[in-house]
Order: sequence, then C-alpha cells, then structure tokens
Amino acid sequence: MASAASDTPKPEGMTGFLGWIERSGNKLPDPVFLFFYLIIALIAISVIAALSGVSALHPTSIDEATGAPLQIDAVSLLAADNIQRLWVEMPKTFTHFHPLGYVLVVMLGAGVAERSGFFAAGMASAVKGAPTALLTPVVALVAMLGNHAADAGYVVLIPLAGILFAAAGRHPLAGIAAAFAGVSGGFSANISPGQLDALLFGITEEAVAASALDPSWTANLAGNWYFITAMTVLYLPIIWYVTDRVIEPRLGAWTGGASAGMDADNPDPTEGDAALTSKGLRHAGLAALFVVGLWVAMVFAPGTPLVNEAACDGAAAGDCSIHSQLRPLYQSLVAAFFLLFLFAGWAYGRATGSIKDHRDLVNMMAESMKDMGYYLVLAFAAAHFVAMFSWSNLGLISAVHGAAAIESTGLPLPLVIGLMVLFAALLNLFVGSASAKWALLAPILVPMLMLLGISPEGATAAYRVGDSATNIITPLMVYFPLILIFAQRWQPNFGLGSLTAIMLPYSVWLLISGVVLIVAWFALGIPLGPDAPAEYLLPVAGAGG
Repeated sequence: MASAASDTPKPEGMTGFLGWIERSGNKLPDPVFLFFYLIIALIAISVIAALSGVSALHPTSIDEATGAPLQIDAVSLLAADNIQRLWVEMPKTFTHFHPLGYVLVVMLGAGVAERSGFFAAGMASAVKGAPTALLTPVVALVAMLGNHAADAGYVVLIPLAGILFAAAGRHPLAGIAAAFAGVSGGFSANISPGQLDALLFGITEEAVAASALDPSWTANLAGNWYFITAMTVLYLPIIWYVTDRVIEPRLGAWTGGASAGMDADNPDPTEGDAALTSKGLRHAGLAALFVVGLWVAMVFAPGTPLVNEAACDGAAAGDCSIHSQLRPLYQSLVAAFFLLFLFAGWAYGRATGSIKDHRDLVNMMAESMKDMGYYLVLAFAAAHFVAMFSWSNLGLISAVHGAAAIESTGLPLPLVIGLMVLFAALLNLFVGSASAKWALLAPILVPMLMLLGISPEGATAAYRVGDSATNIITPLMVYFPLILIFAQRWQPNFGLGSLTAIMLPYSVWLLISGVVLIVAWFALGIPLGPDAPAEYLLPVAGAGG
C-alpha cells in the first residue's frame, strides 16, 4: 500500500515561502545529530556563563546558612565532576530517561494490535458503513481516533478515504485531504490518552525533575484528557466544513470513476474474508471490555491496589480531593493501554488466523521493538541533552529570567499560552519529530511557565496544539511524500505544491481554532484532565530545600 507505481512522477518542487521552508528544513541535520550539535553548543555556552558569573535566585529553595533564597550559579560542563558524570552515568542517563519506558511499554502492545491487522480492520470497518451524507465527519473522526494506531492511520485510512469518496461519486482527493487533516492535523486530538501522551508527558516529567522546582510532581498520562477531547469536538466540524465547503468545490465534480488501479467492488485496503474480519473485531471488542472491566474492578472492588485510600489521612477536608486517592489509577494508565492493545490485537489475530500461536505474538512484539530502533537512538541523544542542560543549571536560570521578562511585559497568561502555540507551530515547519521538538523546548518552557503560574500539563497542552496544526503543510513531515503518492494515483500531475495548497485551509483553521480554544481554556481556568489544573502554584519557599 505504501509503494508508488513505477510511472509515478517525481514530486514537484515548491516556490515562495513554502519553497524556502522546504529548502531550509532539508538543510537541517537529522534530529539525532541536531541534539549532538546542540550539546556542543551547550558546553560552550555553559563555560562562558560560568566564567561570566551568570546566576539566578531559586524560586522555592532557601539557603540554610543565610535564610535567603538559594542562588543558582551556572556550572561549566567541562568541570571535572560533570565530565566524570557524563561518562560514568551514561547508561543511567539513557535508561532513566522518563519517556523511554513509557513509550516502549505502550508500543509493545500497540505493535501486536497493528501487526495482527486489528487497527487497520477497525478503522476500515468504521468508515465503510458511513452514510454518504456523513462520510466526511466519519472519516475525520476515525482519523483523529486512529492516532492511537500510529502508522495504520496514514497507511490504511488515508487511501481508503479516497476510494470511499470516489465510490460515493465524490472527489477522492477531498477524502484524502479530510483523512490527512484528521490523522495529522488533529494529531493530538482524541477521546482518550494514548502513546502520544506517554511520550510527551515523559519528557515533561523529565523537564520538571531537572528544574527541581517541584520534586513531588509526577506525570499523569490523563493530564490532557479533557483538553484533547475538546480538541476532537472542535476539530471535527472544522474539518467537515473545510472539506465540504472549501476544498471539494475547488476540486470540482469527480468524473473519473470509483477506482485508481484498485478493485472498485472491494474498496478496502485490508484484504481478507469479511466474515472473518467481523469475527475478529467482535473478539477484540470482548478482549477490550475484559481489560476495562479489570481496571474498574481494581478501582471499586474491596482492597483495590489502584486507590490510595490513605492519601488524605491527616489532611484538612478542603485540602484533599478524590484525585489524590486516584493517583495510582492515573499512573497505571501506561500499563492499561499496553494490555488493552495487546489483548485486543491478540484476540483479533487468533480469530482471523494472523496469530496462530504464542510465537507469532512474541514475534509481533519483537518486531514492534525493531521499529523503535530510531526512537532509541533519538532518545539517547535527547536524554543527554536534557541531562546536561540540568547539570549546567542553564535551564532553571533561563526559566527564571525568562519568566521575569514575560512578567514585566504585563501580558495576560492566556495570551502567553497563545504565543507559545504559535511558536511551536512555526518550529514544526522545520523539525517534524514531536518528541524531538518537545525535548528541545521543555527544559526551558515547562519551568518558565510553572514560574508564571501555568501547570506542566498546561505547557504540554499548548505545545500539542501548535505541533499538530502545521503537520499537514510541511514537506518535512515524514508521511508527506506518502500522502502525495496516494493523491497521484487519482491525479498524476498532483505535486508537492498542490498538496500543500489543498491542506493550507485546514492548517490555518485548525491553528486559529486551537489557539482560541486554549486561550479560552486558560482564561476560564478549566482543568485539563483529572487532577490536572491549568493553573499552578509553586511549593512554599524552603519546602524543597
């Protein structure tokens, strides 16, 4: 499905601003080497900062000798103890990088769900039965929910949407655009947390730990749950409107028939017996219900391990909430998604024959780890960049001075959040990897926003809005050439400029609506998820000293 026909023309180059973005982005090194180059620059800056006496007063720690706020001085990364720490703690620095464990655990299960065919069959089944009048919103919704399916959303749903639109007498490029907008433009929108939450909150937790502003803060995988659900509700009608009222009228009526080198009578890229597929989906649904039931039992049955009933002991009635007691539940969600994907994928595979015995299951899990090879290399580089930033104290110093500078402008906090979204969206045009960008930004932005009264969950939510909106207009996004190939099956002269032009209205409206949503969210002070307020109060000075 991902391979182009031999006579597919090469993508056309772009001109103007988008052409400049393409040329400039292509000159950037791979994100792995980008981190190594930044580490070299960080070492040089740390030496200069240490020699210049750069410092800041710690917001929450007190110097026990003087009773005054603790002064944090820049430390040279070429100091003997930092050089020793780099080489001695290299294995620890890598393996203790918070996102690593979160992502690998979830992907062990997701790899089975993907390779067994469960993700692809589930998405195909969801969109194939949609009425013609509701085809656009169904495709957009399944595309956003399909973010949990990782590659399957791009490889299966996007070309399938083109086929279904053509079969309904509608322009297939409109279907491809709607699915692409949902899968990639709505990359962070969903009705439940998933792999992306594990990845981003792992980096957020690393940034908070490095700043030492709040040693008690831990990542909550559901920390953006309410917000990403609201994104889904908001983005759905936007993608629907842009597709039906802006893009499709410009494309004109479709007269090319229902197929583009494929079987119009069976417009489904997931091959196999329909009855067998239906049986597999039923078994997968029962497996998913079992996992959900297991977690419910561990919350409500007597003597459960996922509720800390002693969390409020000794606390005043108004100082404790149910969320404090449910913290073990929130922290268990990584394991929950691992089992959910694993059991559902296994059940589907056993029913359809894609998993014949336990060896097939193990092989699928092993293959999913092979696919994570590049991420492991990237995580190694990012882990050392984040750690060395912490050792130099430059992250906290930059955050303190940056927060003071923003405070001096008098900008309201919702506006600060909106500007952060726009900055992330601009950076996304040049650096496609969500994890790489957040690993670069989080060590400064997360503690800086904490000092301004914005929670780590709030910083993560703002980043997600900007990171998603411009995915669909940058040719540096890894799936951009694949989407172009899907489009060229229907319109051979469709080039990079054509794809960018057709996706630009989606990008603009998703970015505008996302900025409005998060600014309003912070202005109203709505929690971003369970036990995840938008606002943040630093611990009392001296409590962490």
